[in-house]
Amino acid sequence: MLPKRFKTIAEHVQYSTTRFAEREAIVDGKSRMSFAEFGGVIRATAKALIATGVQHGDRVAIWAPNSRHWATIALGTHFAGGVVVPINTRFKSAEATHIIRSSAVKMLFCVTDFLGVSYLELLKRTPIAEYVDEIVEIDGDAVPATITFDDFLTRSATVTESELTARYKSLGGDDLCQIMFTSGTTGSAKGAMLTHASVCRSYTSWTKQVGLDNDRYLAVNPFSHTLGLNAGILGCLMTGSTIIVQPAFNAQSVLRLTAEEQITVLTGTPTMFHTILNTNNLDKWNIASLRLAITGGSVVPPKLINDMHTQLGFDKVVTGYGLAEASGIVTTCHHQDDPQIIANSSGRAISDVEVQVVDDEGRKVPTGTPGEVWIRGYNVMKGYLNDPARTAEAIDDNGYLHTGDIGTLDAHGNLKITDRKTDMFIVGGFNAYPAEIEQLMTQHPAVAEAAVVGVFDDRLGEVGYAFVVPTENSKCDAQALIDWCRQNMANYKVPRHVEFVEVLPRTAVGKVLKHRLRQELRSTHRKQSHE
Repeated sequence: MLPKRFKTIAEHVQYSTTRFAEREAIVDGKSRMSFAEFGGVIRATAKALIATGVQHGDRVAIWAPNSRHWATIALGTHFAGGVVVPINTRFKSAEATHIIRSSAVKMLFCVTDFLGVSYLELLKRTPIAEYVDEIVEIDGDAVPATITFDDFLTRSATVTESELTARYKSLGGDDLCQIMFTSGTTGSAKGAMLTHASVCRSYTSWTKQVGLDNDRYLAVNPFSHTLGLNAGILGCLMTGSTIIVQPAFNAQSVLRLTAEEQITVLTGTPTMFHTILNTNNLDKWNIASLRLAITGGSVVPPKLINDMHTQLGFDKVVTGYGLAEASGIVTTCHHQDDPQIIANSSGRAISDVEVQVVDDEGRKVPTGTPGEVWIRGYNVMKGYLNDPARTAEAIDDNGYLHTGDIGTLDAHGNLKITDRKTDMFIVGGFNAYPAEIEQLMTQHPAVAEAAVVGVFDDRLGEVGYAFVVPTENSKCDAQALIDWCRQNMANYKVPRHVEFVEVLPRTAVGKVLKHRLRQELRSTHRKQSHE
């Protein structure tokens, strides 16, 4: 583990790539790099960014699946004093363009093909050149208006080691390192501004509590998410662990890589572990190397934890709770906790972070009583990018972040999330916000109004159920509308059920009564899916 607390990610890079120089740092297909080699590419990337004109605080976006290039670009950006702006690989052009434009991104790194989708083709639908100085194509030949990653790296030769050292040493803990976008309840994505010190301190604490140390860590979670970027890339960097990259989740690939690479740590949503457990011929894979599973993001049934122990062979299963506004981590179980604590809670706050459960007036509630979860500490974001009004709504004058999540605390400080104060629901570990989905759906000519709520799903935990008021003389059917949604929004946001209604229930002031829609669904036991 680290001998002292570092304030910037650049300091972690400098220390760890020297301290663990001979260890294997990253495996990506046939590519393998030691920490010394990894550090060399990170520094070359940082130099190339400086040569390109990236200044202290400039934003660099990455829109690509997990790869060694993703990791070196992110850490190189941190080393050069830039701010990483990850873009979810599931996003479509409008969603990505909003992030690029609102963040004032200077450079964009992306791919031309991932799961049959070209992000560059998607961006052709928008005037992206107006917002970005340069686009670097990561994994193939350059297309018009881009350069290849290899050509980009050649620029590093024009920047000296002393220039690079001066740049990274000029960074402070309060400098921004990441802008993590999370969809907003008002319909537009919000950028949570995170600092070097908050991320470094949070994940130093996290690695200790979960027991990550010199492990072989399979990176399935998207690097565009805090669990992939901070717990994965940074957590492995901090602890001298090897990160094995998987571009997208596939249960057979997870099992194959676990056997071939002797994986010891696997992180993911409950949905992911459910899928692995239901894989055919599970027993044909030698996965005895697995020792630690880290999960969370939605409800984790005790039976799932038991199956992970008995069928997948994990010695330890650790659960946790976090959100982008709190650097991605708030509470986690300790790797030595009693199994009952792990099965029935998300653990305790990371060191020196305060968690309260309060009533509607902001008063602490008794132990075991549900209330809204408030957080205060170094892990809390600086605020939402360019949005002081929503920042003020989220963080009060005493520094508490109001999460909108409902939970309980036991006598030992273990947090259990029981519900959500807001309308947000979680689809396979991804936060889905009805207002954003509704806003997108009303762009369809057949949709006059839409109201979306989350409903239970065996595989994903929750999925969207849309009540739609059609426009006059509309001929659109449910399947056609779902197909349109798949073309215009990330897949986890797409409602799996659509029901056409004449009117939506409303309050006297016109607010849609979402709780009445949920009650109606429960009372009529609607199960039919229109997928």
